[in-house]
Amino acid sequence: MLNLEKLSRTEKLSMMEAIWDDLSHESAQLASPAWHAQALQEAEQSVAQNQAGFVAWDAAKKALRDAPQ
Repeated sequence: MLNLEKLSRTEKLSMMEAIWDDLSHESAQLASPAWHAQALQEAEQSVAQNQAGFVAWDAAKKALRDAPQ
């Protein structure tokens, strides 16, 4: 097994990128769960009915970071 503690941050990020790239080529083989389609339909419906609220990405990240764990 690979000892991650011995890898530098750059090596870890490079490895993550390589794994993500490999997995992304298999995306056609992966089926989304049924709940995901339902959640997307509900979101689209909210947008169409002007009931959706949007938050800037920077504000969303800050809210997530500041949220109690």
